[in-house]
Amino acid sequence: MKPSSYRLADGFLKRSLDEFKRLSNIALKAEGLRVPTAPYYLLDLTSPAAIESCKTMCDADVGGFSRVSLDHIPASSTEPAHTRFHGNISIELPPNRPQIQRTGYAAWRNKDRSATLFGKSLWDIDPYNYLALQIKSDGRKYFVNVQTETIVPTDLHQHRLYARTPGGWETVLIKWNEFVRTNHGVVVEPQKEMLRQKVRTIGIGLIDRVPGPFDLAVGKVWATNNLEDGKIILGGPIEKLEDKKVNLTNPEIQQPT
Repeated sequence: MKPSSYRLADGFLKRSLDEFKRLSNIALKAEGLRVPTAPYYLLDLTSPAAIESCKTMCDADVGGFSRVSLDHIPASSTEPAHTRFHGNISIELPPNRPQIQRTGYAAWRNKDRSATLFGKSLWDIDPYNYLALQIKSDGRKYFVNVQTETIVPTDLHQHRLYARTPGGWETVLIKWNEFVRTNHGVVVEPQKEMLRQKVRTIGIGLIDRVPGPFDLAVGKVWATNNLEDGKIILGGPIEKLEDKKVNLTNPEIQQPT
């Protein structure tokens, strides 16, 4: 079946034009020669369309009993528009599946973005020092997951999402070079620097294995060099990831590629 000219214009060509505009702005502003000062928006989870551009996963995919949902919440007099990542964690093991030894996780990430005239759509965040996330957390143990275009597709770069004001909106900044490379939930040695020129996906997972409901609101996600965007998250419990035996996720399950 041949795609209609309307769909081409509304899809592939539009994405290509947007990418051309972005690259042109970089060249015109000579951003490649200096540190960028403007934010580089990666995910806009304030839009209803954002739900369709993301995918969820949890242990229910292998017979577990956790549940996960992504819902768009419109702006109100007290809150900005956002996406609600919520559900319920269960650590009950599926019957008749002896190979599944651990359950109790849920996560989401953006789907692989469609190609343009310039090739595969990947984010180049190399000129930026921080990842910024606009969130409202319930205080549970969430991790930010970053997937890059590497020769090991199951590798993830992970960092704890520290909320300073659970129950309230805040902007959290995480240094890109503080992410830790993992595979199947286990820290990989030797550690290698993230391939920051080719970022495929960004997502958030809950892996504390504490039964019960969870609820995390997420607005916009962007790369930045501006410290005023939020508070830098440094050190803390993330140092425990240096122990190779630390298991961040279910070892039988990894984030789909």
